[in-house]
Amino acid sequence: MTPTGQDISIHFQTELENAADIELVVVIPTFRRPDHLVKTLKTIVSQRPDVPSATMVVENDPEGLAGAEAAKRFFLEHRSDATVIVAHRRGHSHVCNAGWATALELYPNLRVLAVIYDDAVAAPEWLDCLVAVKESHGADLVGGPQLPVFEDADGQKWKRHPIFSPSYDATGPVPRLFSAGNVLITRAVLDAMPRPFLNPALNFVGVGDGDFFNRCREKGFAFAWAAEAWVAERVPAYHTTASWIRARSLEQGAISTLLEHQHDATFAGRLRTLGKSIAMLAASLPRGIKLWAETGLATASLYHFHVAVGRLTAKTGFVDEQYRAPGES
Repeated sequence: MTPTGQDISIHFQTELENAADIELVVVIPTFRRPDHLVKTLKTIVSQRPDVPSATMVVENDPEGLAGAEAAKRFFLEHRSDATVIVAHRRGHSHVCNAGWATALELYPNLRVLAVIYDDAVAAPEWLDCLVAVKESHGADLVGGPQLPVFEDADGQKWKRHPIFSPSYDATGPVPRLFSAGNVLITRAVLDAMPRPFLNPALNFVGVGDGDFFNRCREKGFAFAWAAEAWVAERVPAYHTTASWIRARSLEQGAISTLLEHQHDATFAGRLRTLGKSIAMLAASLPRGIKLWAETGLATASLYHFHVAVGRLTAKTGFVDEQYRAPGES
């Protein structure tokens, strides 16, 4: 393996095009999902963007390397421009930082970078839709829906719950994005934002993404939403239990408080956050009743209450196992 940085190494690489010709790179972070990673890759290599492109898989299990090996076998059978790297530091922020930085290093004329996770599959026109929205709206960052595919036979009833609903409904400019699981990022953003892109101190799912997008917004970058650029994301059965949904709702509230404190840690800023949290708690009952009527889910009526409580307690005890290192709290 050839080292590319202190915590990154190249596991496998193919080169059909000159690396200097590559303008678009799809980055896929992966952690112990080799079988589903192959499903993701099948939908990526079937994309036909108008510019030379490459795929980069970022393995975050340096001991097991199951994803890296699965990707290597896949690319040996499906010839395309591809790189498989290993991010030796465990965690969501680290794996994204490794992929984005290495893409810039290996492909010097990269213009846009797309991200999809290893538990999702992309729509047939995924990349074309993201690029088209970027160009038509002059956006620097474009997000798309992460549509749930429930493993549980009864899971479909949760589709309209806010935990699983897309952030926006329509294509066009939006004030901000929330997840890096389906996003297109332009070179201008990557060049302007300080490294590491995602703050390692916020190294759990959701927070690093949100903090990065907040900082992009502060720098004046424009966001857009591409409703047709969906990815279908696998939702395991335990993610549709009442306890998991409650914990995730509390975590979303805690995350929002943490991000607001990141933005303004002054006493006045914390008071504003507290006031907002109390107001959300007061409004949670009528909002919950409305959400129950809209979704038909009695459990959904507690969503706004749990978010408000999460904001007030600001405890981030819920961490998705997707990127948790052994022994990491």
